[in-house]
Amino acid sequence: MSITIRKENASDISAIYKVTEEAFKDVECSDKTEPLIVSALRKAGVLTISLVAEEYGSVVGHVAVSPVSISDGTEGWYGLGPISVLPKFQGRGVGTALIKAALSTLKEMGALGCVVLGEPDYYRRFGYEVNSKLIFSGVPAEYFMSQSFSSGFPKGEVVYHASFYGQV
Repeated sequence: MSITIRKENASDISAIYKVTEEAFKDVECSDKTEPLIVSALRKAGVLTISLVAEEYGSVVGHVAVSPVSISDGTEGWYGLGPISVLPKFQGRGVGTALIKAALSTLKEMGALGCVVLGEPDYYRRFGYEVNSKLIFSGVPAEYFMSQSFSSGFPKGEVVYHASFYGQV
């Protein structure tokens, strides 16, 4: 398998939508809005990082990163996701490569930290941990994790961009 990770370009948009749709099609906890979220983030101009995984010219995975708001007013924090990998490519390191590239890009940009909502056992290996200072309402606390790229953590409730709530 020869996977290349690169920034999205305009010709990838339809493939990203399809990959995201396919990746979440059978995910029980998904409300199937992930492709719409990525499109809305892009349309709103807040898709800070959008990377694709490509094999032999075909998009097989995608990761989105967008800014989050924290109730204490701290800026410079981002949310990782949605992360999508075509089912037949899952379990082959594509998601890992996308996440590592996205986190590396965030650090290069000078971001202060990143949050993620997802499976704790999966995301811990990327440096995410549950932190009681950061709260995301409506989900079990162990599924909302964060990592700081600076000296500490802000304190407050985290809110993703309106695109996650169908408000764009």
